[in-house]
Amino acid sequence: MTNKNNSTIMTPERIDSLIKVYRDGMLEDVLPFWIRHSVDREYGGFMFAVDRDGTIIDTDKGVWQQGRFSWMLAALYNTVEPRQEWLDLSKHGIDFLRRYCFDTDGRMFFLVTREGRPLRKRRYIFSETFAIAALAAYAKAARDEQAKQEATDLFKLVIRYLTTPGLLPPKVNPEVRPMKALAVPMIMIITAQILREVADDPSFCTEWTDQWINEIERDFMKSEFEAVLETVGPNGEFIDHFDGRMLNPGHAIEAAWFILQEGQYRGKDPRLIKLGTTILDWMWKWGWDEENGGIIYFRDVKRLPVQEYWQDMKFWWPQNEAIVATLMAYQVTGDEKYARWHQMIHDWTYARFPDPKYGEWFGYLHSDGRISVPLKGNMWKGAFHIPRMQWKCWQILRQIKQSRSAG
Repeated sequence: MTNKNNSTIMTPERIDSLIKVYRDGMLEDVLPFWIRHSVDREYGGFMFAVDRDGTIIDTDKGVWQQGRFSWMLAALYNTVEPRQEWLDLSKHGIDFLRRYCFDTDGRMFFLVTREGRPLRKRRYIFSETFAIAALAAYAKAARDEQAKQEATDLFKLVIRYLTTPGLLPPKVNPEVRPMKALAVPMIMIITAQILREVADDPSFCTEWTDQWINEIERDFMKSEFEAVLETVGPNGEFIDHFDGRMLNPGHAIEAAWFILQEGQYRGKDPRLIKLGTTILDWMWKWGWDEENGGIIYFRDVKRLPVQEYWQDMKFWWPQNEAIVATLMAYQVTGDEKYARWHQMIHDWTYARFPDPKYGEWFGYLHSDGRISVPLKGNMWKGAFHIPRMQWKCWQILRQIKQSRSAG
């Protein structure tokens, strides 16, 4: 490993430059864009379906995005500075979640109208996980015991649904082809990490985090392919069909930094750091587009054609997750390879996604980097992956800078 103090890539000058890019990009561009355009002062919550200039183009409200932005605002209040505006807006989103986004069974909707009338409910538990994160972060920021209890109860409800056969409708007939997806243990790791910050019993969150990390290692990591599969059988069986062969490098790279983060929480646990960097190493090779640059969306683990037509597009969020993961891997290992990968993905992404005219970022590029669609938000893209990346990288770089000064 290379001594971080003598890095030829992550020099003091580059660190200072990157801090400014991430900090200012978040505080002066991305957050103001969404606060200016998405806050619904009439009906509550946030509207994220906006055109390039921030004009609302659809008033329906994705429930994921209500929780995500509410979490982000509270997290910034907790870690950057206690701005009342951030706390108030976090509560603004949480109030909408509480009032309109829960069904009578305690589960949550996926999509509601502007006024909060339910439109769609999915079989997945991700609306709930983002609400848990929002409630936990808000509980910490506002010292709100009710929000903490709501987050804890919802976390336990999600676990009950995930661990009780038959409660969640299967995607395909489980008697013919039982399957499970990487997205579940991945998102549950970060959800438990966020809840743990306020939980009365943090060990409960840590124990579940161990189970989900072990599940990824045991069932989804395949050394014969040097890949992390997106879908496997219930005991990690390889499914030789489109779904079973599919790789989603962005998802796996996101899981890698969640695991690295857990390793840091446990005093630089060597097993978790090795696990996280192995996932990153494998999936960088699958995801990085050697011809055009950037992380592509899907690959087939047998290098067969992928069925999804967007398979080689460059979406915003895999780039965001790769920027965080490579920087965190450099922080915990000092390996220059990760500094080099971070430079590659950062420079490629920042040359193409940010919108110099109206602010914020485009979300969808063709394989060669051309803009596919100019909108800034929809059911999937809102105030989450980009500001989380900017916030996380700013914090990591500050820590690197401090450790060098101390060392």
